[in-house]
Amino acid sequence: MPTDANALQLCPADAVAPERLHAAFVAAFADYLAGPFELPPAAWPQFLARQGVELPASRVALRNGELLAFALVAPRPAWGRWRLATMGALPAARGGGAAPALLDDFLARARAAGQQAVELEVFAQNERALRLYQGRGFEAHHRLRGWRLAVADWPGPVPAVQVPPLEAAWGWLHQAEQALPELPLQVTPAVLARASTRLQAWQHGCAQIVFSAEPGAPVRVHSLVDRHPAQQDAQRLLEALMSRYRERELQVPQLQRDDLGGEALARLGFEALPLYQWWMRRDLARGR
Repeated sequence: MPTDANALQLCPADAVAPERLHAAFVAAFADYLAGPFELPPAAWPQFLARQGVELPASRVALRNGELLAFALVAPRPAWGRWRLATMGALPAARGGGAAPALLDDFLARARAAGQQAVELEVFAQNERALRLYQGRGFEAHHRLRGWRLAVADWPGPVPAVQVPPLEAAWGWLHQAEQALPELPLQVTPAVLARASTRLQAWQHGCAQIVFSAEPGAPVRVHSLVDRHPAQQDAQRLLEALMSRYRERELQVPQLQRDDLGGEALARLGFEALPLYQWWMRRDLARGR
């Protein structure tokens, strides 16, 4: 039987040249809801590392040799899950079926590989993508908000905190992840330990914060986890950060669960960013 020369072809992402995949990514996200990605080619490998992406497990969609869309995959073997790290289609290819085909392929391959579930993050305001994921059985489990404090200043006494070495911080976070298996991948040791920027960690009671404070840049919180629902220990760590870095802007990306530190941020006057994400999961043991 003859094959359709115009049929969509799905290939492993490492089968295309890195510069070609990078160019497709930049083009697909040029009009992104959260703003265009300004990602130079030299930063592409580090971006993939921050997202935990494994290119052999990822796929691209081609038609007549033209790259139309991509689905980058980050396995989470400890939890028997695959994460859809990012999926995008070039503007000219949108509406042509490439993205749904990649998503269906992602689900089928995860099930065939014996995964118990799949996960992803998506901006709540990205209605088109949200409808696609919901239509494939993904359910929202956690809101992930970003926060900002324009000028840090804590007028009270400087709270005492513990300053563990990073190896100990990764061990703490690994233990926390055992009790909280639905942490976004980007705030876990699997990604943070490979960060290119210099990270610091503080601990107090049931909470830990991991942050960077590069000269001339906002202080960025990469991970904030408080295992106690009152979040008093997270608040103490944030107060210490506000005291240590007075007059600096503090930023928390849209990966912060409300129940693990978000309420402490709100109590201290941090401003919630208007765009926020949903952490979504699809159980592969049931449904289609």
